[in-house]
Amino acid sequence: MQNITASDLKEFHPLSGARAAKTAEHDPLAMLSALDHDRFHRFGWGPKVDPRFPTIAAALLHQLRTQPDAVAAEAAGQRLSYRALDLASDRLADVLCAQGVRRGDAVCLYLRRSLEMVIGITAIMKLGAAYVPQHVGVAPAETLRHIAGVTGANVILTLSEMADLVPVDAGQTLIAIDQVLQHAAQDQPVTATMTSPARPEDVAMILFTSGTTGVPNGVQVTHANLANILLTAPGDLGMAPGRRVGQILSIAFDMAAWETLGALSNGATLVIRGTSIQETAEMVDVLIATPSILNSLDASRCRQVQVAAVAGEPCPRPLADTWSGFCMFYNSCGPTETTIINTADPHRPDKPILTIGRPTPNNTVYVLDEDLRPVPIGHKGEMWAGGDCVTAGYLANPDLTAERYRPDPFRPGHMMFRTRDLGRWTEDGALEHFGRVDDLVKIRGFRVELDGVSSALEASDCCQQAVTLKYDNRTLVSFISPATACPKKAAHEVAERLPYYCSPAAVLPVAALPRTPRGKLDKRLLLKRAQEHFATQTGEQAQ
Repeated sequence: MQNITASDLKEFHPLSGARAAKTAEHDPLAMLSALDHDRFHRFGWGPKVDPRFPTIAAALLHQLRTQPDAVAAEAAGQRLSYRALDLASDRLADVLCAQGVRRGDAVCLYLRRSLEMVIGITAIMKLGAAYVPQHVGVAPAETLRHIAGVTGANVILTLSEMADLVPVDAGQTLIAIDQVLQHAAQDQPVTATMTSPARPEDVAMILFTSGTTGVPNGVQVTHANLANILLTAPGDLGMAPGRRVGQILSIAFDMAAWETLGALSNGATLVIRGTSIQETAEMVDVLIATPSILNSLDASRCRQVQVAAVAGEPCPRPLADTWSGFCMFYNSCGPTETTIINTADPHRPDKPILTIGRPTPNNTVYVLDEDLRPVPIGHKGEMWAGGDCVTAGYLANPDLTAERYRPDPFRPGHMMFRTRDLGRWTEDGALEHFGRVDDLVKIRGFRVELDGVSSALEASDCCQQAVTLKYDNRTLVSFISPATACPKKAAHEVAERLPYYCSPAAVLPVAALPRTPRGKLDKRLLLKRAQEHFATQTGEQAQ
């Protein structure tokens, strides 16, 4: 839902017009003061740090060989050691190799959370191929068919119990991982291990957008991209041998790679959840989630967690304060196209502002206007991400790639990505996040930031989480949780903090805000509920 035009975004920057554009042609920083010129570089550039390994495959192989007796993953009461993972993935890699899979190929991984999923990822990485994860039972069959076709995958890995749910076209081979492992002879020779080691520039995984606004697009994430965030701090979240990392997210979601590849490449133990996220959260040291998922947990039963991180959507301040009261809590941000996250900030309850922090190592963040000029420090603009986080573009979609990926004018020879997130720098060099450009709407002719309204609602001591939607050109509607939250108290906070046109026409308490399969707020379902609410109101007034 695009509500704000390019001319509206000019309000974020006090300088516009032909003179500014002409000046910026020669020096994109020309419109900044001397102080902001300096702060643009100090704030926007993350530290230079060499990842511990050049590729995720190399890091994974190191863990397989140096700590064979440690537990790599566990699920449903079963444990898989690094030695067993090494052997099982070798056997599967042999089968893939016999099917013609080579370095640079794509292999679809259509299954559910399982130890076989971990074995499949490891086998694919050993061959220098890229894995393409989708959750069977969540993704429609047509989506699975589209993804297999556009990636050119000749092999699809699954589980035998799901084979009937996976569409297979001519020229494609479906392999059940569990059957391969079950029928493998113990004395069968293994030959495929790291026959074609991946290079940093090789694609390690292809993650597809949810497709809610059209055809899913595949983001090509390289080994260098992943190594940069998962093998440096703070992106590694302290994952190390002896640490237990929860795997609770949809395997098609980029943050699931944070859990899975982060744990395995750092020698930790991946704890794969069953039906209960709460039970898994109570058994791990490191927990990664969307704010909506974390808000559904009983934090009082998760006090053993040492590090928690959220990303994927704006984080409510009450949630950050609760979790940071007993563990290291990171509020992070970054779309799939910038490799999971590209900013992170350890939060504390005594911090005056909840921010998304600073650029992660070897990355940059610029806050720009619509002409790609930096806005003054403290002004709002659109965040563009640069550096080693920038992925290799959309698969088979050069037009969209050209639209969202641009040459970096501040680092010639590099690329940057348009995040479509609104932000601004604080005076001490952290980023405040104001939601998506799509969530900057007009109501009765006034510009309204939907996430700003939600944050005001969350300032009420009875409200844990809120979401605000544009219902029509004159009306906002908000949902708050839990069901016991008082709509009047929450609405009062909006009236006290924001202009009158920001006040929602209805504030509706719900027990829990609904989530998509990827763990984000399901705004489509909430909009449907809002329509039902206003239809009921209209019917009652008519009576």
